[in-house]
Amino acid sequence: MSYCLNPHCDRPHNPTGTRFCRNCGAKLLLKERYRALKLIGQGGFGRTFLAVDEDKPSQPQCVIKQFFTQSPDQNHEKKAAALFEQEAVRLDQLGKHPQIPELLAHFTQENRQYLVQEFIDGQNLAQVLAVEGVFAEYQIRDLLKNLLPALEFIHTHNVIHRDIKPENIIRRSSPTSPANPSQLVLVDFGAAKYAIGTALLKTGTTIGTPEYIAPEQGKGKAVFASDLYSLGVTCIHLLTRISPLELFDIGEDAWVWRRFLVHNPVSDELGRILDKLLKSATNRRYQSAAEVLQDLNPASPYPVLLPPSNMVGAIALTIPKSTALAPLSQNRTTNPSPTPKSQISANWKAVHTLKGHWGSVESIAISPDGQILASGSTDRTIKLWQLPDGQEISTLKSHQERIAAVVFSPDGQTLVSGSYDQTIKLWQVEQRRERCTLIGHTKWITSLAMSQDGETLASGSSEGTIKLWHLQQGRELRTLKGHTNYVSAIAIAPDGQTLASVSGDGTVKLWHLSTGMELHTFGSSFLLHRGSFCSVAFSPDRQMLATGRGDGTINLWHLGTRRELGILKGHTERVRTVAFSPDGQVLVSGSMDKTIKIWQVQERQAIATLKGHTWEVYAVAFSPDGQMLVSGSMDKTIKIWQWD
Repeated sequence: MSYCLNPHCDRPHNPTGTRFCRNCGAKLLLKERYRALKLIGQGGFGRTFLAVDEDKPSQPQCVIKQFFTQSPDQNHEKKAAALFEQEAVRLDQLGKHPQIPELLAHFTQENRQYLVQEFIDGQNLAQVLAVEGVFAEYQIRDLLKNLLPALEFIHTHNVIHRDIKPENIIRRSSPTSPANPSQLVLVDFGAAKYAIGTALLKTGTTIGTPEYIAPEQGKGKAVFASDLYSLGVTCIHLLTRISPLELFDIGEDAWVWRRFLVHNPVSDELGRILDKLLKSATNRRYQSAAEVLQDLNPASPYPVLLPPSNMVGAIALTIPKSTALAPLSQNRTTNPSPTPKSQISANWKAVHTLKGHWGSVESIAISPDGQILASGSTDRTIKLWQLPDGQEISTLKSHQERIAAVVFSPDGQTLVSGSYDQTIKLWQVEQRRERCTLIGHTKWITSLAMSQDGETLASGSSEGTIKLWHLQQGRELRTLKGHTNYVSAIAIAPDGQTLASVSGDGTVKLWHLSTGMELHTFGSSFLLHRGSFCSVAFSPDRQMLATGRGDGTINLWHLGTRRELGILKGHTERVRTVAFSPDGQVLVSGSMDKTIKIWQVQERQAIATLKGHTWEVYAVAFSPDGQMLVSGSMDKTIKIWQWD
């Protein structure tokens, strides 16, 4: 069977294999490969079809979404077209994830927009509710544990879904694989919003389903916690099978969902979690998916987050010391002189996997003496680990949001952290306490770098600026402006003279660290179709710059001639992190494709691919002697690798 895609065709059904509609003559194949089989949905913005991809031997099923609106209002039509386009953009930004439909194609044919997605075989939760009845507590717990990691994933990529509801959550008919038991899939990203830069402060159009949207979203100010509110409303609807509008008592200005529970009691523990998800005030609501998961597992060894500190100055943070752990100063030396060994080896193996963070591990740093590892996470904590055995030493808590970057001072006495709470914190490593907080950025801190003399700290932000700070005095020196989009990553050259920054605007910029003068720009916004730059690193001899890109490639630039030396290809997804070995012979890259690649710099080729992480790799770092590699991942683990 073939289904005609012409919205005005009154006899759309055609025999299998037909190339043109027998009624209206319209082409039945999109892009000469996608064939619609039947209409499975229709709304105000378009129609959805079950289809097959005839270009592949197995002819897998897929979903075609066709933009089609019958509204006579041109403004309404433009808005609808923008939302349709937006869904493709958001899915493309998110890449591959087992709980998000994969974007297969997006194109225009015969003056109509089309979007082709992975087909998810299953029922949405509204259908499940209609067939199976109200959910029990264990089902709600399973739903939260299953779906919250997917929400954390999209929020980590700065995307707010804005339309969480039972109809947009599909339960797969069967797991995709034994290694991936997750059965819930989040669909319909047409309302999704990219929340970066000034977007979170702007009042926009109200989008979403009225019964499920948070109060601030109804005013056009959606935040990440808005998705959590909608998830909470979804849960109480599934528990009661009552419209959310009836579950809220306007007279009492309160949710009264417990009144409608019938033969499916809810424990006080889960009730408190749902109540916090449903708080009208965003500051009283959960702020992240990781925070909800932590409360769902109260018996787990994960830390309880302390209230944030927003004051600039010396702030003591008391952290109990385990009697089983040696003091940080034990067996440590200051300013060692490691002798890096050659890394030209393909024989790397994971010797330790460190677990303890409740959220993604977004940043890692190794102390100059190679004995302490610091990790920053979306769970708002920093953990200190002992190397090389990976024993946990301490947990530092004070940030209000995820920690995007950590870096040690050259003497190893100070650890600096940058967070989405717009602050930078300085920590005394030996005392394991906060020294002071630097405030100046108005948006998220995305990256940090420090000069080798320990005097200058650089911080990159989603506002598109870079700030330079005098580390010892804790004061801002200057602000570097030039990027037109968020700053993804920064690095300072070993000689302390040059700063490199990469941005979502498609460029790489070189700056003079002392004067703040912009020296050179690589790349162009016209090449954004290849993906923006995500990561950057200087070679130890300062002759080369490596930049990871959204299309999975790595550009190598010669800093003397300021020309591109070559492109390394091998990753299938964006390259989130790059690092040179201490001797400069090897470059390591971590990617959204869950792998780490070891590149021989001189030959420009990959000599090893390290697999072990189950989610994308966010950070990699070499030990000072070059014998150890550490990686952090969205799978909430840290791996320590050694080579033979």
